[in-house]
Amino acid sequence: MIEDVRRLLDDYIAWLRDRTKLREINGDWVEITTPYLDRNNDYIQIYARRETRGYLLTDGGQTILDLEQSGCGLDTPKRQDLLNMSLRGFGVNLADKAIEVHADDNSFALRKHNLVQAILAVNDLFYLASPIVASLFYEDVVAWLELSEIRFTPRVKFTGKTGYDHLFDFVIPKSRHQPERIIRAINRPDRNAAEVMAFAWYDTREVRPPKSRAYAILNDREQKVPFSVLGALRNYEVKPILWNEREDVREELVA
Repeated sequence: MIEDVRRLLDDYIAWLRDRTKLREINGDWVEITTPYLDRNNDYIQIYARRETRGYLLTDGGQTILDLEQSGCGLDTPKRQDLLNMSLRGFGVNLADKAIEVHADDNSFALRKHNLVQAILAVNDLFYLASPIVASLFYEDVVAWLELSEIRFTPRVKFTGKTGYDHLFDFVIPKSRHQPERIIRAINRPDRNAAEVMAFAWYDTREVRPPKSRAYAILNDREQKVPFSVLGALRNYEVKPILWNEREDVREELVA
């Protein structure tokens, strides 16, 4: 099993390297096209520029600008709090509307990873299936956990064995009956989100207590979750929980 997992991780890293494209812009900037998809199914692009003491990495403001142009404003205190929480979790900053981070030669790979993960998190956190939807999926999950009296710690960041940081939405501590349970709420369950969650868990699990388990709560209110997404998560030992079937696992999370 260990060799199978190692092979899968090697395949993932090779896929990430081969699908990343670089293009020089105006002599000062390098455009980095990643294999990750945003909510419009476009490849996420970030930009790097050399500075006196290292590099500046930024999304150029595209993530938040796209959300605002789609009618998802970030002008309420609740959404500002969620935005800032997501950015702090990955150690990135907001400059005007640009998500950015500074790096040196030694931290470039890690900072680039954190910036992309922050962009994905902001995309998923604020994506609304319909303009008239009043609440965010994350908030709905929080409300259900609290109503079900499931104790949890929100927004916990772990450093994996590769040195990369991974932000999980909820951690339910170990009890006498159940091990530690680590949860990520996925608003748009697609292949991209499944791959990100799978890599985060396998990079993290060896540094967590023995028998810790991972869960992905999947939003299936608007459309059915593809079988391939469920299968991909299970292959990496992440238990998928469909939102419409969440009561089936309530006792497992309460204990």
